[in-house]
Formats: sequence, structure tokens, C-alpha cells
Amino acid sequence: DLESHLQRCQQLSVTVLTDHQDLNNTELKTILNSAAPQQYRIRAKLRTYKPQKLYQSVKLHCSKCNSLLEVPDGDDFDLILQGSTVTAPNPELHNTSWYDSVTWTTQDQKQRKIAIHFVKHDEMLQQPEDTLLMIEGGTLKEVWKLTKRFKCVIPVRSTKDDLELLDLSAPFLLQGNTKYYGCKQCSTPKPIKNLSSIAAEQRPSWEPTEIAKVLGIEPLQYVFIMKFTLVDGTGALNAYLFDY
Repeated sequence: DLESHLQRCQQLSVTVLTDHQDLNNTELKTILNSAAPQQYRIRAKLRTYKPQKLYQSVKLHCSKCNSLLEVPDGDDFDLILQGSTVTAPNPELHNTSWYDSVTWTTQDQKQRKIAIHFVKHDEMLQQPEDTLLMIEGGTLKEVWKLTKRFKCVIPVRSTKDDLELLDLSAPFLLQGNTKYYGCKQCSTPKPIKNLSSIAAEQRPSWEPTEIAKVLGIEPLQYVFIMKFTLVDGTGALNAYLFDY
């Protein structure tokens, strides 16, 4: 893996960057005193790299406002889901022209009310692997169970007039093992009923970008970011790796 590879690099006396074979080696001091952008070939030692843990390299990036955010952990999502169970599902919002609803009460002490809304296509339910559903009142465990069986899961809560997305600290969509987040600053969440326009398409694909667009969400992208400090005796250069 990358982490053990970087540690091996640090143990070597010199790390050679092999790009730009046609160029002579340039001292870091010269590069630091030159105007960018230019191409150089260097011979340097890796002094440090950040972050130390590989998983910390993954961040969420908004291409619109250029903000870089930490990826929320499962506990944050679980707390938001727990908070959403305070509002019971509104029966008036069940079984509409574009989704069928199923509700039940859990057998535990809390007796949570859960509602699942299965989006229809041509007034028919799709196969589970093609289905988008919305869940109200579910726990993290229940949400993950649904993502294993159905194509897309959107956690929602009831208002008087419509279903709505949870706080944007939570993912607006889950697909397989991937959680999709929206930028709080650049998103203007729209009513959930806007999803009916995708359901009306000839072959609804339920692509995350399309779902984000109709729901007024500016999606955040997962990025990989690292900082390397390179030294060669004449100076120290910070090199940044940023990739989708």
C-alpha cells in the first residue's frame, strides 16, 4: 500500500522522481527562486509526508466554492438519523402517484415508526437493483441493509406538505457502499417531489449527478490529497498531490 511504500522511500538515502528524463536535475534552491509554472527534474529526499494515516488523505471537495471538508464518520450520520426519528412519518404523504409506501412500528421499547417509499416507474415498481427508495425513521443499520438490496436509498423526513432531505451533514444519497454528500454552502435543496421527473423518464437510471441536480444539491466529490516535503541540501520544497 501507499503508506508502507512511502515509509520505504523515507528509509532510502535519495528518492529519484523519474519524470522529465530529458531534463537535467535542478537544485530546489533554484526552483524556489523561479517563477511558476515551469517543469523541472529533481533529485531529492522525502523528509516528511502528511497525513500520516492513509484514510485521512480522503476529503470532500466542492468544485463550485472550492471548499475542502473532512469526510463525516458513521457516528455523525447515525446521530442525524436518530434525530430524524423524533418526527413521525406523515400518513398524508404516503402512497402518491409516483411512490408506494410501507410503514411499520418497531417491536423494541422505543416503538419507532418507519416508513419506506418505493419510487414507481410507469405506475409499476422496478426490480430491487433498479429501485430508488426513501426511508423515514430508520437507523444506520437499517439503512445499510437496504443499500445492499436496492440501487439507491435517500434518507428523508416528513413535513406538512412534502418529504424533505435531512441535514446536509448527512448523505443525500446512498448507493452500494458509497455515501454522496452535498455542499451546505452551494446547495439549495428542493422538494423531494422533484424526483418524480426522473421516475417519468423512459429508463430511469438514478444517476447520483441527475438526482443531485433535481434536488438542488451541489455534490461534493471525494478527493485524495497529500503533502510531501522534499529536501536536497539546498532547500525544502512542499509538493501537493490532489486527485479525484
